[in-house]
Amino acid sequence: MMQQIAEQAAAAVRELCEAAKLKKGDILVVGCSTSEVRGSKIGTDSAPETAEVLFQAIAGVLQSKGIYLAAQCCEHLNRAIIVSRAAVPGQEIVNVVPQPKAGGSFATAAYKYLDDPVAVEHIRADAGLDIGGTLIGMHLKQVAVPVRLQTKHIGEAIVLAARTRPKFIGGVRARYDETML
Repeated sequence: MMQQIAEQAAAAVRELCEAAKLKKGDILVVGCSTSEVRGSKIGTDSAPETAEVLFQAIAGVLQSKGIYLAAQCCEHLNRAIIVSRAAVPGQEIVNVVPQPKAGGSFATAAYKYLDDPVAVEHIRADAGLDIGGTLIGMHLKQVAVPVRLQTKHIGEAIVLAARTRPKFIGGVRARYDETML
């Protein structure tokens, strides 16, 4: 089962990177309920070993593309973000270290394995992957656009994805530039 979960996670991330046209230096936020992946209700069956498998699969894809991974903590830590310091230069760092039942197993794995991990309260990511209904929208740039992935589940968890695009401003006479999407 762990191999299948790793394959599903890697496939979802590859697909999202392509659909969102992510490039080196972009940020992808991931919210992940290992409870949901394992078929339980969110917040009831935290699984560090499952989180580590998911983290390694996701981080492997992103690292090969030079894209930063931002891991969302659970609501116990106000959905703070664990990310490599290099991804958030100049941003205010908060003092917290996630644990499996206080921050979540996925964020804990991120803190364990990311290069120079830090926690921040907010981030504006270029795309997002929600594994199991973790509500990542608060950490996406405006304007978020749903992405329909072929990978609908990771384990038992429902997978939702989004990319972002620049705002359209200036009214009906404004120039529409499709290359910005």
